[in-house]
Amino acid sequence: MPEVIMPRLSDTMEEGELSRWLKNVGDTIHKGDVLAEIETDKATMDLESFDDGILEQLLVPAGALVPIGQAVAVIGDGTHIVEADAPAAPAAEAPAAEAPAKIAPATKKAAEAPATPAAPEAVPAAAAPVAPKDLRTSPLARKIAKEHNIDIATLTGTGPQGRIARADVEARITELEAGTAAEPAAPAASVVAPAAPAAAVITPGADDEVVAISRIRKVTARRLTESQAVPHFFLTSVVDVERLVAFRAEVNVSLAALGQKVSINDLFVRAAAVTLRQHPEVNASWGGDAILRHPHVNVGIAVATDDGLLVPVIRDTDTKSLATIAGESVALAGKARTGSLGLADMTGGTFSISNLGMFGIDSFTAVLNPPEAAILAIGAATDVPVIRDGVLVAVPKVKITLTVDHRVLDGAVAAGFLRDLTKLLEEPLRIVI
Repeated sequence: MPEVIMPRLSDTMEEGELSRWLKNVGDTIHKGDVLAEIETDKATMDLESFDDGILEQLLVPAGALVPIGQAVAVIGDGTHIVEADAPAAPAAEAPAAEAPAKIAPATKKAAEAPATPAAPEAVPAAAAPVAPKDLRTSPLARKIAKEHNIDIATLTGTGPQGRIARADVEARITELEAGTAAEPAAPAASVVAPAAPAAAVITPGADDEVVAISRIRKVTARRLTESQAVPHFFLTSVVDVERLVAFRAEVNVSLAALGQKVSINDLFVRAAAVTLRQHPEVNASWGGDAILRHPHVNVGIAVATDDGLLVPVIRDTDTKSLATIAGESVALAGKARTGSLGLADMTGGTFSISNLGMFGIDSFTAVLNPPEAAILAIGAATDVPVIRDGVLVAVPKVKITLTVDHRVLDGAVAAGFLRDLTKLLEEPLRIVI
């Protein structure tokens, strides 16, 4: 019988919290069906099935922290259905439907909450709060609390068995931003001090339209909020794209017989990938106590959908031809807009590109896509008056802006990358070499 296991979805993933089951025991399962939502230290993702069959058993309850590689469910032919919740997770892990979370496995299970000891006679009533390692917390809750300098021991968890979840940390952040957070009361003995209830920042008015937020938009909002905690800077360059536009026209003539064409964005993607190969220090991520330089150049392309922004990834972009990049770009954008992107389409990016030129935006700054060290924003081509050989001519130029994680790259290094990228775009024949 095939077992569904908690996969490893990132280099830093150690455990995943199974937020909620989306399928029930006895349901017919097809390959690619989403079985559950899982929260990790970075994101909320879907756990998909790799097999067809009947969901016979759920091995862990909702809310459980699961190590990488541990089985969470069993799919079979329906002859071994187990209706009762299995005891695979610790008994203290009671089921609870928590906010959606995306996959990222882990190695450690949460320790059982220790019994509250009686306070020694010599210890005053106001003892120090319980250390975070003694608390039951989700990986993402710990990460967000650390980034916002919040003492997680001062929070009260709303998850199973009092586990502190992402929502509890975000509630405290909302209080702090609104200026309504009370100073945490000193707890008695080793009891965690209760947190003040979350404050409503905005109350809908009678005439307001309340628009439900999609799961994609929730995840995007959280990741963008996390991005703002990263120290970053911006560099802008102006690219003469006259030769690039002419080169694209020539390429499309040669591809017409194959029914293919490349866009200006495809040329930017290919050029960025080639430049990243020449500047491996930019093809990197912040690893907490080290910088991680990646051996593969995987460029993500921002795609706007009705539900929110998605960034599917073209893998090994620097090794692929323009025609291949163009084909994959179209396919990935189509899958993004129809909601059919798979996990492999969304993970592993090392650099991202966001293009708003088609909307007539001259220039903008893109928000970092953690854990990547940089993202390139591309504006619209605008005719600029230039004097050539004493004659005033209009030359199409594009402003490109690089957003950079300052923890990974210094200004001079990032400037060198942008300089070489600009030169490559202005000499487009080098893009295909």
